Amino acid sequence: MKILFTGGSSFTGLWFVKALSEAGHSVTATLTRPANSYDGIRRQRVDQLGSMATVAEETTFGTPRFSRLLAHEGPFDLLCHHAAEATNYNSADFDATSALASNTNNLRPILAELTANGGRAVVLTGSVFEADEGRGDSDLRPAFNAYGLSKSMTAQAFRYYVAGQGLSLGKFVIPNPFGPWEEPRFTAYLMNTWQKGATAEVKTPDYVRDNVPIDLLAACYERFAATVAETADGFVRVGPSCYAETQGQFAERFAGEMRRRLDLACALTIGKQTDFSQPMVRVNTDSARAIVPAWDEAPFWDGVASFYQRQQ
Repeated sequence: MKILFTGGSSFTGLWFVKALSEAGHSVTATLTRPANSYDGIRRQRVDQLGSMATVAEETTFGTPRFSRLLAHEGPFDLLCHHAAEATNYNSADFDATSALASNTNNLRPILAELTANGGRAVVLTGSVFEADEGRGDSDLRPAFNAYGLSKSMTAQAFRYYVAGQGLSLGKFVIPNPFGPWEEPRFTAYLMNTWQKGATAEVKTPDYVRDNVPIDLLAACYERFAATVAETADGFVRVGPSCYAETQGQFAERFAGEMRRRLDLACALTIGKQTDFSQPMVRVNTDSARAIVPAWDEAPFWDGVASFYQRQQ
């Protein structure tokens, strides 16, 4: 297939493009800025994109430049809209309505252009923290936060306008992916602490989250994209799940895998949780291992250990 992919500079986006490319698809990945304007870990990801896809710089979703790309570089079989406004996504001041406007900018004419040029389907990335997604210990109807609200509204807008064009829509729901090239979040904190010879503290060990190895998640995405492209008019969704356990248990799992591969103590302190501002349980519902039965766990952990060794 020929695929137009937004959000390729993100952690998950890079891996999704990699999986699509390795499966034999021709991918064009858009960037919102010039490639040389990125820095840090995102710049490292952008530097890899060119070997996996045709990169269209300064091509933001919904802009005239994006429309011209659709019209003149296609026809694209599939539009994978992975990009989303996420700046300060955990902040109470996150503007959900502005994010919705950005995520769906000129959506109707963009979809009309896709259809006119022979497009078959759209894959939209969702979040387990949206309204009515995943499984949890509390009411799933409201979104968890303003970012989740923006993603919920984005999904509803896509369902409405995609159906109006007679296209198929697939929603791929992401939980907590981890692995090489991710932003400096929980697992990066663990590794950076251990590489300094210190003990890492898990401050919210009681939250139950769904941590999914990124290469497994990307393999699920590639299979799902192929399925959506062959689906008749309608809507399909999937929410891959892997290590659905407490954050304390996940930290112990991560530490054990790294100890086996690195000359590190990987010492942990499991703290007493005092922050209960988030849902206690929020996980996906579809087994990622069932979607990709051939996935091998050991090479993934080998890759994680090797990545953090190189980053020292």
